[in-house]
Amino acid sequence: MFENLKLSDIPKNKELILRKQTSTSPVIWRVSENGIKAVVKDFSHNGFWFRNIVGRFLIWREKKAYKRLGEFSGVPALLGSIGGIALIIEEVQGIDMGTIEGTDITPDEKFYKDLKNLIDRFHERGIIHCDLKRAPNIILGNDGNPYIIDWAAAISKSELSIFPFSLIYKRFLQDDLNAITKIKLKHCPENVGDEEKRRYTERGRVEMVIRGTKNRLRNFLKKIA
Repeated sequence: MFENLKLSDIPKNKELILRKQTSTSPVIWRVSENGIKAVVKDFSHNGFWFRNIVGRFLIWREKKAYKRLGEFSGVPALLGSIGGIALIIEEVQGIDMGTIEGTDITPDEKFYKDLKNLIDRFHERGIIHCDLKRAPNIILGNDGNPYIIDWAAAISKSELSIFPFSLIYKRFLQDDLNAITKIKLKHCPENVGDEEKRRYTERGRVEMVIRGTKNRLRNFLKKIA
């Protein structure tokens, strides 16, 4: 399925552009084949240098993360890649947590418990998502279960196993879990305990360094895009 898909075919077969590209982000397409829907993360429309340096690197890293996760419940399946600059991923049917604002959709307590279990499971496998504070990366599936998408920023424990990088790894672990608290504070703050709230609001020196590095990298990418 989708193994013969080419980027030149997408404009013919597209049903919808889910997100237009910007100078530092790819276009996201929805495609279908034999009734099966998928999304394509496509850097081919970005600038030459960004596409071939940053785009290829991010596609490689995300593909690596999906392969490490394998057939992991709660994570969409990797369906293929195209030319090293595009990734084909199973489309999750549901609504992302950034979209439920202003609706009458309210995740139940089981959803948050299952989300915590899902995060714990890929942490046990030595993988951190690193971008769960972006609410659109967490999806409330039509089946009521949580799903996590967009693994381009994911890192593995083996990459940060040596001190002082191990401290950064621990910080990223907590950031993944803090994403749950962030959502609960918006939708059911009465269910957030004091200790959970403390961990969320705590800002240590390591996190300040990480945030500063992220901001500098983001500004650099905007310059070369």
